[in-house]
Amino acid sequence: MNKKPHSRRLRDGRHSEVGRIYHIRLVCWHRRPVFADFEKGRAVVRAMQQVESVARTLAFVVMPDHVHWLMSLEKGAALGAVVQKLKSLTTRELHGRWEWQGPVWQSGFYDRAIRRDDDLLTIARYIVANPLRAGLVRSIRDYSLWDAVWL
Repeated sequence: MNKKPHSRRLRDGRHSEVGRIYHIRLVCWHRRPVFADFEKGRAVVRAMQQVESVARTLAFVVMPDHVHWLMSLEKGAALGAVVQKLKSLTTRELHGRWEWQGPVWQSGFYDRAIRRDDDLLTIARYIVANPLRAGLVRSIRDYSLWDAVWL
C-alpha cells in the first residue's frame, strides 16, 4: 500500500509544459462552501486575472467548495507555482478583506494535461455546466461565477 500523503501522490509524474492546456481542480479545505458567497468567489476570479501573464484562462467555474480552471501555461511558468500563486492570492484576499480564519484550500490540486486531440469546447462545456449538475441553478445564465473564451 502506498503510504505517501494524498497531496504528494498528486504531484507524482507532474511536469509543466509551456503552451500545454491543463484542466485544474482546486478543492476548499474540508469541502467548506467558502465561495457560496458571490463576492468571495470573485476573489478567485481576481487571482486568475493576476496570474494571466503565466496562465491564460480559457474557462472556469467557481463552485461553492471547489474550482475548475481550464488554462494554458505560458512563458515557462511551472504549473505548481502558478496554482500555488492563485491559491495564495485568494487566501490573502479572504484573510484580509473578510477576516477569514484558517485555511481556504486543501493542499495540492488535481490536474489533467489536455491532449492535442481532446475537444476543448467539450471540456469547457463540462466545466461551466458544473452548477447545473450540482443542482445550484436551472440555467447557467443564473450562475455568475463562470466564463469561457468561446462566448
